[in-house]
Formats: sequence, structure tokens, C-alpha cells
Amino acid sequence: MKKLLLGDEAIAQGAIDAGLSGVYAYPGTPSTEITEYIQNNAPAIRSRWCTNEKTAMEAALGMSYAGKRALVCMKHVGMNVCADAFVNSAITGVNGGLVVLAADDPSMHSSQNEQDSRFYAQFALIPVFEPSNQQQAYDMVQKAFDFSEKIGLPVLLRVVTRLAHSRAAVETGKSGSQNTLNPASDRGWVLLPAIAKRQYVKLIEKQPALQEASEATASCQTYGDSSKFLGIIACGIGYNYVMESVAAMGKSANCSVLRINQYPLPETAIKELAAKSSALLVVEDGQPIVEQSVKAYVNTDYKIYGRLNGVLPRTGELTPDSVASAMVNCGVSSDISSTLPSQVYETAQNLQPRPPQLCPGCGHRDVYAALNKVAAEYPTARIFGDIGCYTLGALPPFSALASCVDMGASITMAKGAADAGLFPAIAVIGDSTFTHSGMTGLLDAVNDKSNITVIISDNLTTAMTGGQQSAGTSKFEAICAGLGVEKEHLHVVVPLPANLPEIEKIIRKEIEYKGVSVIIPRRECMQTLKRHSKK
Repeated sequence: MKKLLLGDEAIAQGAIDAGLSGVYAYPGTPSTEITEYIQNNAPAIRSRWCTNEKTAMEAALGMSYAGKRALVCMKHVGMNVCADAFVNSAITGVNGGLVVLAADDPSMHSSQNEQDSRFYAQFALIPVFEPSNQQQAYDMVQKAFDFSEKIGLPVLLRVVTRLAHSRAAVETGKSGSQNTLNPASDRGWVLLPAIAKRQYVKLIEKQPALQEASEATASCQTYGDSSKFLGIIACGIGYNYVMESVAAMGKSANCSVLRINQYPLPETAIKELAAKSSALLVVEDGQPIVEQSVKAYVNTDYKIYGRLNGVLPRTGELTPDSVASAMVNCGVSSDISSTLPSQVYETAQNLQPRPPQLCPGCGHRDVYAALNKVAAEYPTARIFGDIGCYTLGALPPFSALASCVDMGASITMAKGAADAGLFPAIAVIGDSTFTHSGMTGLLDAVNDKSNITVIISDNLTTAMTGGQQSAGTSKFEAICAGLGVEKEHLHVVVPLPANLPEIEKIIRKEIEYKGVSVIIPRRECMQTLKRHSKK
């Protein structure tokens, strides 16, 4: 059966058809649609949004321990959160197949950095599968589950925004049955030092098999009839851009293209390509991890082109234009004037930038209106922000935030600034982000009696990624009290224009309190309210 699917949806359908028993995830663009698709199309599969990526990774590892197949999904910065469990899962190994989906975001369309998840797999000595298109994404997730069980390791499946959020026709197959319950019986899951040392030796012993598997998947095709070819190493989605240019160049293209979809890198195939080529061009979306590795495989005077020497841009995602330009500059074609335009898409003229804004009627707007008015009364006031819709409070008309670093950092940064003597130090954090990674910071602040005011702006959902469940809904007062926030300094308010004088009064009072205070402005997200009203 053919289906028109996003790359994310193709991965989800592939996981369903592979006999998936559970998917665990924290929503984050560009990975969110995978879990949503499984929730909407396979309700029998265990699926609920997790508090953060670490809990998702650990739950998936637990399902694997029980013998069943598990998928854990996150965006690239989520790999930082789950790193402890991810790295150690290579030492325990797996029982049921375990696939970790990392959706990287080159060009930072909705992220605070451009990190490349392949480094995590290289660090942990875990294999990576990287599809080039939607059909391969569907096929590859099923192969990843099989390979995970065969080799006894988790598999990292890495995609990028452009693949995750583009559609193509995908030929799907029949759904497989789930594994039977079969809990692991060996002691390798108990990482006491003596056991972990033995397990690490086993992990090292598996590396040649991983290398052999990568060599088997590497494919190379030569185009043109010159005696001297440019060797092109095309990774993941970059392969599509290379082939677009090869098709446009026709007979004038002189290159050998080595397609990379699995890691560790196929060293033998790369050396063979280098031996028959005049130079190498490495095309990879993300950081130059392959380019750096290739430099170690060939002679120091061998010409290697890519992101490191500026032939491809050092930052941002690849485009058909940037890849075509790099191929031309490296001499792929001797006659390109009639085959490739210098730029496929002309640069738009006279367009005013339209930065994102908080939705009309959003409760965050009223929070910032009150907060800015009170903060203006204190010349040294600083408002520390966090990751969520409310991050837009850093932009006009509010221009309120002094920082936004990572999930949960607002509370701990406010604490550190207060420890340094800054007053008042105010933290703004959303409901989902608070349960994701803000609770521990609040506990630190309570234990240290830090002089900070925390605003948990609760819109009853994980709004930034489309309105998924928020782990702490209806629990925030109890959570804060349980962490030690004093009852008389824990307030719930309704952020509406009519209530601003009351909210301002509470903020002033709590700023003057020499300790930890928490204010919870609570009103439903406008987008989910619209959906609920339609229903």
C-alpha cells in the first residue's frame, strides 16, 4: 500500500509494522509527529508523553529488558538530557530491539543550537542509521529493530528537519506481531563496576561486526566518462541533493558517489573511493563529523572538500543550491553553464521580517505585562527565561528576558544570580518545562533559601509543540509544596487584564520576601481552547 507520509510519519509507520510495543518521547520539533502518529493510528501500542527525555530513554530501556521492542523519540538537544541512560545502554546492551530516534535541526529552525547527534553514538560506540528519504526511513526503522536484536545494542536513527517535515509516497508492508514477554536473565544489566568492566569489553568486541555491517550497506556509483573523478561522500539527506545535481549535469558529470546511511563509517569503502578519485567532497547535513574522520583515512596532502574549508557553508542546513555550487567548485562538471543555474531560487526582495509572536489573548502576555511593570520599579531586576512559547517574551513588545539557555535553566540561573547578590532575581518557566527539568532547580533553591521569585506560567498544555499533555497539570501546587515552598508564598492567579493589579501586588510582595516564592498564573492556551471549543 502506498501512503503519502512525512518522514516522521514514515518512521512511525515503520515502527508499527516492525512489531513495536511502546513509544516513549518528550515533544520537540522536529520529532513530535512520530509519537502523535503512533498515538492516532495504533492505540494498542503503549504511548504517553514522558516528563523528559531521560525518563523516556529509561522507560524504553525497561521495555527492552522485558523482551519487547521500544522506540524513544526526541529532538537533538533531548540527547543531552537522556545522555546518562543512552551511553550506559551500550554497556547493558538490549534484549528486545531498542531504537533511539534523534531529530537534528540544522539551521536552528526551532532550536538553540545545531549539535549533531552522531557524536553521541560515536561517543557511546552505538551504531547509527541515517535515511536519505521517506521510503528509506520506513524501511530502515524496521531494519534497525532487527539489527538491534541481532547485535544486542540500541540503534540511533538520525534524521534532520528537512527529511522529518517533508512528504513523499511510501510503499508500506504488513504489520508484524509484537515480541512475547521475555525478561532478560543475565547480570549484565546491573552496572556495578566489576560487571560494567566485563560488559565494556563485550561492547568493544562488537565493534568489528558494526564496521562490517556498515561496509555492507555502503554503495558507490560512478557517473561520466573522465579518467579522473571527484569522489563524493554523500550522507543521509545530502545524497538527494547530490543526485539532483548529477541529473542536471547529465553526461558532463564526472564523479563517483559513495552513499552513507550507516555508521560507524565504512572505512574500506572510503579508502577505495579515495584511491580512484582526484579529491573527495563530503556532503553531510550537520557538523563535519564524517569530514573529520575521512581526514584520518587518507594521506595528509589529499584534497578533502566540505564544511571545514568553506566549500560548503560551515553553519546551517544543506540545500540543493549549496551542494550544486560545491560540486561545481570542485570540478565535477566541465560544462555546467547550461545545466545548472547559479541559484535555483532568487533572493526575495523588500520583505519585512516577521518574527513569531505570542498569540492574541495568550495568558503569557498578561504575565509579562504585570512582570515588566513591577520589574521597572527595580533598576537591577533581571528576569531569567526558559524554553517554551513564553521565550517570545524576549522580543518586542515585552523585551523582558535576560537569558534563555536550556530546559529548566531559568530557576537555577536565577538562583546563581541571587547567590551572587543580584536583586531581584526572577525566573519565568512554563508548566511542561517545569516538570521536565525545573523541579530539581527549585529544590536546590528551597534547600539554600535562595532569594528568588519563580513564575510558573501554566497554560495547561505543552503548547510550543502543538498541545501535547503536560506532565504536571493540576499538580503544580502540590509539587511546589512537596519541594518545600512555604504555603503563604505559593500563589495561583488568573492572567487576565482585569486581574493585573492583583497580580502586580502579589509579585511586589514576593519580590520583597527574602526566600523562595512561587506564583502560578494559570489560563488555558488559546490554541487548545479553540480546539476544545470546536469539539
